[in-house]
Order: sequence, then C-alpha cells, then structure tokens
Amino acid sequence: MTALVEGAKKLVGRKGDIADRVDGLAEAARAARGRLDDELVDEAARVAAQAGERLRLSGEHTVVALAGATGSGKSSTFNAITGLELAAIGVRRPTTSWTMACAWGRDGAGELLDWLGVPKRHQVLRDSMLDSPGADRQSNLDGLVLLDLPDHDSTEVAHHVEVDRLVKLADLLVWVLDPQKYADAAVHDRYLKPFASHRDIMLVVLNHIDTVPEPRRESMLDDLRRLLDQDGLEGVPVIAASAKLGDGVPELEKEISKRVTAKKAMKARLMADVGAAAKRMREVNGDTKPGDVARSRKAELVDAFADAAAVPTVVDAVERSTRRRAAQNTGWPVTSWLSRFKPDPLRRLHLDLGVSGRELTASARASVPEASAVQRARVDTAVRAVADDVGAELSPPWAEAVRRASVSRLDDLGDALDRAVTGTDLGVARTPVWWRLVRVLQRLLVLAAVVGGVWLLGLAFAGYLQVPQPPTPRVLDVPVPTLLLLGGVALGVLVGLVCKVAVRFSARAKARAVDKRLRDAIADVTERLVVEPVQSEVEAYRATRAGLAAALR
Repeated sequence: MTALVEGAKKLVGRKGDIADRVDGLAEAARAARGRLDDELVDEAARVAAQAGERLRLSGEHTVVALAGATGSGKSSTFNAITGLELAAIGVRRPTTSWTMACAWGRDGAGELLDWLGVPKRHQVLRDSMLDSPGADRQSNLDGLVLLDLPDHDSTEVAHHVEVDRLVKLADLLVWVLDPQKYADAAVHDRYLKPFASHRDIMLVVLNHIDTVPEPRRESMLDDLRRLLDQDGLEGVPVIAASAKLGDGVPELEKEISKRVTAKKAMKARLMADVGAAAKRMREVNGDTKPGDVARSRKAELVDAFADAAAVPTVVDAVERSTRRRAAQNTGWPVTSWLSRFKPDPLRRLHLDLGVSGRELTASARASVPEASAVQRARVDTAVRAVADDVGAELSPPWAEAVRRASVSRLDDLGDALDRAVTGTDLGVARTPVWWRLVRVLQRLLVLAAVVGGVWLLGLAFAGYLQVPQPPTPRVLDVPVPTLLLLGGVALGVLVGLVCKVAVRFSARAKARAVDKRLRDAIADVTERLVVEPVQSEVEAYRATRAGLAAALR
C-alpha cells in the first residue's frame, strides 16, 4: 500500500485522494463478490487493480494516445508532434498490431512503457534526439508519452484488441478524425459515446482540414460539435488541423502541453475510470440502509427452534421427573418407594446421563420427538421473516443474498438443536438440601413410629404373659409409645403432604429455570445458524456501499 500512497502523493501532493478512491472500489468489489453480477464485479476489480498499478508507476509522465480510423492521419499527427519520422504513413504503414511510442523524459518512462505493453523496438526516448530540428519547442512536452495506436477500423482483429486495451490505459485520449469518416457510427458508438464519463481526458482533432473548402470548414466543425454533444461529450476541445501542412499542430501541442504540465490528466483518467465503475456498481448495488434483526424476530426464531427441538417436552419431563424424585426423598417412606416403579421421564428421553454418563456418551442423541411438518414450517417462516426484514429495502441481488445466507446453515439444524438440548445442564442430578433434611426427618419419624409400635407390642406381650409391666411414661396423659407410633405416622404423612405441595412449586420453578437455559442454548443456535450468516451479508453490503461511497467521493 506504501507504493500506492506514494504514487498518489506524487500525483496530487497529498495522501488519501486517489488512493482512497481506488481502495474503496477494490473493497467494494471484494465485498460484492458472489452477491452482484460476476462480470460487473470483475470489471470493478480490474479497474481498481489497473488504477493501483498506474499509481505505482511514474506520476511524472502523462500517457497520450492518438486513436482513429484508417486514413485519419494519426501517424502524420504523431510525426508532426514528435518532429521525427517515426511512424510509417499510408501504404508504408506496417501491418502490425503493435503501438509506436515516443517518450519525453527518461526517468520512469521505460517502466511505464513496459506496463503499457509497448515492445522495446517500438519505444523511442525523445531525450536522445533533442538535437534534431524543432527540438527547442519540444521542451514544453517534458513528461509526455505519446502513443500512435493501430487503426480502430482495421481488418486485423489484433488491431482492435490493441486499441481497446490501450484506450483503457491512456491518461489522455486524442481522437483523430477525418472529413470523410468523422460521423462514422463505428467510432461514435464504440468509443466516443461509451467514454462520455471520460470527456475531461479527451481531445478531438479533425485532421485533413486542408482538403475541405474553406466555406465548408466552419459548418463541418459545427456538425462535429453537434455529434459530440449528442454523445455526451460537451466541452471536449475540437481542433481543426492538417498534419501534412502543419496547420493546427501548434494548437494541438499547446493543448497537450497544458495537460502534461498540469499533470492532472492521469488523475482525471483514474478518477473517471474508478467513478464510472463505481457508478455502474451502485446502480445495481443500491444505496439504501439494510434492516436489522429486531429483538422480536430473534424471539420468534428462538420460539420456533425451541418448538422444533421439543423444548416444551423436555421442560415437562423435567417437572415430572423433579416431582418423582422429590416424592422419593420427601414422601412418607412407607409409600414413597412405590414411585420407584414409575419410569423417569428424563431417562426415557436419554437426558439424565449424569456427569460420568455424559463423558462416556458425549455423542449421545436425545430421544425427543422429531420436528413435525408444522414445526418445520414454523421454522421456515421465522427464518424467512428475518431475511425479509433485513432485505426489504435492499436491491434484488442483495435481498437474494440475504435469503440464501439465512438458510445456508439449516442443514445442520437437527444436530445443532440436539447438541443444544443434550449439552444443557438440566440441574436434576443435584439433590436440594431441604430434600435431604426432610428425608432424615421422615426416617426419624418412621423410626419413632417403629419404636412406638415395638414398645406397644412389648407391653401387649407382657400383659399376655401376665408378667409385671414396667411403668409407661406419659405425655399429656398419652402413653409415650402410643404417641411415638401415632405421632410418627401422622407427622410423616403430614410432612409428606406439605412437601408435596412445596415440591409442586419447586418443580415448576426448576422447569422455568430449565426452560430459560434451554432457550439460551437455542438462542446460540439461532445466532450461529441464522443471524450470523445474515449479519455477514449485511456487513458485506455495508462494506460495498462504503467502498462505493469512497470511490465516488
């Protein structure tokens, strides 16, 4: 990036003008890849790369290309400007697709000509010929690289390719027309009109003006001006010239010299290229703000995914399993053991593996019911609603990209939901402290009842045997063994009933806590499988829009 910035500083005297625009277009092309039309993105990337390469080369030279049709007098004009007989004229013109080049100013010109693709044998450094006739007037062209392009209407396909390539690289385009073909649609439709956005780097020369009678010259120039205006080239200078006689050549040299001295042609060319490519992209890309994934939409996603993952089933199983286990711990021990014969709802779902069980069965799948067609449809609807909200104001290509992204990872939905459910700690393996205390109390009450019962049996057996009975202690005139038996049973049943009510509320609270943990895990799934891909497209769109804004600034 340093070389690019240095090139921009040499060109405009400050950092961040052209370089920022080029970088903006390159970033827009990178971000839009796979979203916008490939041909459009490829062209933008090519322009950005080409502009970057041009900035790294000499900023002291201005590339001026002479282009025109067969017989327009390009080569004569080229020779007249250089003051040398470098280009063969007329029938002596070689049938080659290569361009002739003449450079004023040695430093950096060779590397620039190599980048332009001009063969060494067709390169001339004007500095080595400053002792030639007319050299004094050449000093004002220092920094000029003049190209004589092949005829754009040549029958040689290679000539067309060469012209098309170099008109995209030149800093200043000089179109040499002649009185017979100046209105030819071939040059207007193929080159002049498509380059309307580049009118600031164009000159038009009506050559062979000496072949036109003087009374007709003004009207012909007016007609040419009218055609150029129709092509969108208002303000492009038109120079009447005769390279053969030298008429108009000084004016052309002066106009070229002005552009070369100002060293703005290169900047204008790069700006025009980058701007044109950025405008074409923005027409397709759009410039509206994308929508956001609202909190309500995220909640709908979580609800739909939770329903598909059978979270309500799991939560219900947690509540029923909690009640079952609580009954075993806090119920009256005489009858609570019967609950052991009831199947544990969580074990039936393979969700109560415990710590060691999870370590040994890390890949175990839950046995929750598979999502029904209605549940899958609800998931699709929720995902589509997110994509529609985000892409509602976007251009069709980006709206489609958002829709594709929203469903791009749904193939992993089943496994992801299963891992979310099985990987969530349901908290049912831990026994609450109060359960343990109640269990101790219940056992003590059973022990008291047993002691009281045994005591009463002992007293009854002693009476049956007519043996003297020891005195029986009393509390509130109630024999202690009777109090132990009846109190142990009554209190055990009562504690069991009270705990049953308490467990109902406790199980519901645990179910709500589990529901929250499961939904948090499901929310992570929706974020990873739906929201993140959509947000990635939004970020790509924003990067594209920001890049285009920088390119068009």
